[in-house]
Amino acid sequence: MKERTFVENSNLNERQKLTTNLPWIMKQTWKDVLFAHYPVSRKVLEEIVPSQLTVDTFYQTGWISIVPYLTSSMHLRGVPPVPGISTYPGFNIRTYVTMNGKPGVYFFRLTAAKHLAALSAKTFFQLPYLQMDMNMKQEKNLIVFESEEKAGLELSCNYRSVSEASPTNRGSLEEWLLERYCLYNVSKKGVPLRADILHEPWLIEKAEAEFQQNTLLSSIGIETENEKPILHYAKKRIVRFWPITRIK
Repeated sequence: MKERTFVENSNLNERQKLTTNLPWIMKQTWKDVLFAHYPVSRKVLEEIVPSQLTVDTFYQTGWISIVPYLTSSMHLRGVPPVPGISTYPGFNIRTYVTMNGKPGVYFFRLTAAKHLAALSAKTFFQLPYLQMDMNMKQEKNLIVFESEEKAGLELSCNYRSVSEASPTNRGSLEEWLLERYCLYNVSKKGVPLRADILHEPWLIEKAEAEFQQNTLLSSIGIETENEKPILHYAKKRIVRFWPITRIK
């Protein structure tokens, strides 16, 4: 199925349905994505997530995830990708929230290796982006990810897929974690904001990972209930972003 047909004809499931009639404004490709998911109590998350948003739980357990990946072909609508600045590694620290029945993602921190990418995301989506020096490469069957230490954040790890790709099962934890098609934030004035995100449903693979340095959760004061995360790997997804708007 062509990506254009998928987005414009919108054979979308309930989770994917857009909440705006505005056109998308940014497109990028995510590659070699690792999802490292940690269970965290709802009470702990409610202390650090803005009160305007509702912490989402799976059978009364909250989750927080660390996600390193490579962004490529980033560009604004109507503007082609600019060589040298449209491809870069990054990671984010996220949890899972909901508002008005729409499940989404709340980011504690996002990073990008390109200054312009971090600046544009801050500008267009009001997200807590930080520019950091990072490197991502493939060595045989391993993805090797390394970052500098900055603002208490440091991530060095290697990971690989250990299974074939498959869609998430309906009602599973994997679907609950991954099949979310908007991001939430709160403005400086305390107004809740939402931006729709659209891509084809995830095809995920089981993964193995080794973390040499990982201060991401401690940087936001999180102690997990289980130090061994659930790991997923995804090869590629083309993603479109809609403007961030106030939630009525």
